Amino acid sequence: MKAKPIHLLFAAVAPLLAAEASAADPFETTVFTSGEGGYHTYRIPALLVSPKGTLLAFCEGRKTGRGDHGDLDLVLRRSRDGGDTWQPMQLVYEEGGDAKITIGNPCPVVDGRRIWLPFCRDNDDVFITYSDDDGQTWAAPREITGDVKRPDWGWYATGPGVGIQLQRGPHKGRLVIPCDHRRRIDGQDVTHSHVFFSDDHGATWQLGGTVAPHTNECQLVELADGSLLINMRNYWGREGGDASRDKMRAVALSRDGGETWQELRFDETLIEPICQASLVSLPPASENAKPLLLFSNPSSKTTRHRLTVRRSSDEGRTWPRSGLLHAGPAAYSSLAALPDGSIGCLYEGGEKDAYERLIFARFPLEWLKDAEQR
Repeated sequence: MKAKPIHLLFAAVAPLLAAEASAADPFETTVFTSGEGGYHTYRIPALLVSPKGTLLAFCEGRKTGRGDHGDLDLVLRRSRDGGDTWQPMQLVYEEGGDAKITIGNPCPVVDGRRIWLPFCRDNDDVFITYSDDDGQTWAAPREITGDVKRPDWGWYATGPGVGIQLQRGPHKGRLVIPCDHRRRIDGQDVTHSHVFFSDDHGATWQLGGTVAPHTNECQLVELADGSLLINMRNYWGREGGDASRDKMRAVALSRDGGETWQELRFDETLIEPICQASLVSLPPASENAKPLLLFSNPSSKTTRHRLTVRRSSDEGRTWPRSGLLHAGPAAYSSLAALPDGSIGCLYEGGEKDAYERLIFARFPLEWLKDAEQR
């Protein structure tokens, strides 16, 4: 008998999963454990749902230590049952064997049946690969540094997290990759968030707009009117010397598909200890409805702990619903809407420190409660 497609299986069990999950804590399982599989530490998660409904959990495998630079490889595990179980780890890309070459900052995006995967070498050069078989194999990487990086930029990072494909307006179909870079200004290295994009399904890539200074790792979503909202790690306290803007997320809008960005503002609800965060949108209920936005980060102004997921129904103006996913040490995270209607989050967490494991959590939207319900 022919097997049913995975998305139909998810649809069939969705009501049962939702009913079970609504009465319990989120389902959690460890996907990567530091010290296992030949790597000292696993960091920088990126969670993507493939066109076939497979969950792809990307990260950096750091061989000899926890540092951001050294012998780092890009690795992947896949799940075909909504995150209940995970297939063995795959090596997506590495260079130089045991040489200290840093391969990382995965930022995948889906385009039809193809999965594109931008990443960086030594936080300097930018490469891209793709998979046409649900992430089982990957094409030889192609360098695109000259197309997406200016000559006077130094340190460069794609993502980390995921890119998006625009679904409406004059730029429908555009693939947009959130990034950040450093530029030397008046003797100081200043960070900026920026994007690059493709309008021809990944055949070519071009540099988009740069946001205001003292912004860093970022994620973005498309709003109901086709504009883009970018949400950024904030260095205004560290680099800019402005304590009044410190320890909260920075945000900005683009009305032209990421080619330019409007004035920066700060979201006082989304506090941070200066860390990466995740931002995704859920498909709207109707064509003209506003998408639900979900945001996750360590919700603290002091240390990386209290990994919290928040929900907004007004395009990020307010965040009235939330849930505490991990009270202890936690850092980077990556959210995704799963085929059964639940939400997945791949995050760095542990009991003693934030970098012990990469944990996958799954929960229904109903788990995110109003303040008075908690």
